[in-house]
This record gives sequence, C-alpha cells and structure tokens, in this order.
Amino acid sequence: MGWSIAEVAKASGVTARTLRHYHAIGLLEPARTAHNGRRYYEQEQLLRLQRILLLRELGLGLDVIADVISRQSRQDTVEVLARHRDWLVEEQLRLRRLVRTVERTIENIEKGGEMAPDKVFEGFEHNPYEAEARERWGDDAVDASYRKMQSWSADDAEKARTGYSRVHEELAALKAAGAQVADQRVQDVVQLHFEVTSLFWTPTAEAYRGLGQLYVDDERFRRNIGSGDDSLVEYLRDAMNVYADAQL
Repeated sequence: MGWSIAEVAKASGVTARTLRHYHAIGLLEPARTAHNGRRYYEQEQLLRLQRILLLRELGLGLDVIADVISRQSRQDTVEVLARHRDWLVEEQLRLRRLVRTVERTIENIEKGGEMAPDKVFEGFEHNPYEAEARERWGDDAVDASYRKMQSWSADDAEKARTGYSRVHEELAALKAAGAQVADQRVQDVVQLHFEVTSLFWTPTAEAYRGLGQLYVDDERFRRNIGSGDDSLVEYLRDAMNVYADAQL
C-alpha cells in the first residue's frame, strides 16, 4: 500500500512543497516515484517522517535531524521516541493540572471563596523571555502582544505554531537553489514571515529591518533559525530588508 504526496501532506500537516524539499536534500526519499513524477510513500517513510517531525518539535534543524537519523539504529529510534513520549506525558499532566486549576477557580467564584496564590497559578508555565521583552520593548508592547494572541482564530494559532519553521525551511531550499533575496519566490516566503510576526505585533519598516538584524546579532536567534548556518540567517535578514523597503 502506498500514499500519495497529497495524502501524506494532508495527514501530517506538512506541505507538499516541504515534502519535496525533504526529498531534494535526501532527508525523506519516497518509496517510489511514478512515471508521471508523482511520489508515493509507504509505512517506512511515514515512520521516518514522524521521526523528523518529532525532532523538529525538539528544536533541531534539518541538517542536525539528517545526521541524527542517519546514525540512529532501531534501538536509538526507540529511545528517541521514548523520550518524546515522556515529554508528551509530562505535558498531558500539566494540562490536567491546568484543567483542575480552572475548575477550582470556577467553583470558588461560584461559592464566593478565595484561593491561595499557589493554587491560582498551578500548572501555568511562564515565558522565560517575558522579562527580557518587557525590559527591551516595554510593558505596553508586551501586553498588547498578549491581547493580540487572545484574539487569534484557530487558523491564526496554527500559523503561529508552524509558520516560522515553514519560512526557515522554504528559505533554506530557495537559498540552496541560488535564488536572490529579491526573487519573488523569496519575497512570498518573507510575506508569510511578516504575517506570522504580525500575529504578535505589527512592525514598521524600521522595526522589521531591526528584527532582521536582531536575528543576526543574537546567538539564540541564529541558532534557532540557521541551526549552525549563519548565512541562512543573513539571507533572511537581507530578504526582510528588501520586503521592508518595498512593502512597509
């Protein structure tokens, strides 16, 4: 049995374009390619894609993922999946604690009671970058960002979850193909980047250029975006500058 690239894209949430990119860089070879060029995947490829997505969830770049998978034995794969399972179980427990917290809050409000501070916030995780963001951009900007997040639709939330990863992967493919930053294909990807960014805050041309430079200057952003390839981060910055000049 085999599944077409369209079926795999729909089931996994990974775009067909990304699957073709994975094929081009040797990360995910289809089981077979028909005479008309259509790719088909079987169980082995689906499990490999699952591993790729799990490793992406852990924050690894595609080059690192390729190296990890190439060195993984069957036992290594089981160990990676087991660690990810443990993380999912922990997240499930945390969500259950949040549910209990909300339920207790509802009950206390209805009864007119009070809750101790540690019970009010049980299960919540705090953003480790919030203090830095408030110091750099101010309370008003951070609070406005949170208000925007509260108004997200389901589509907005999905775009926020996957958008930046799509941008980084598609730009890596275009850069490898030799596309210039002013190329319309590159600018279309940067348009997605701007849309995702605007879910949190709406940058001016100057702020958007500054964000691109921040990506280059800050080691954390360089690592998350380029996974060791600083030239990709600079490519994104330069493409953002072109976009800011033309569109903002």
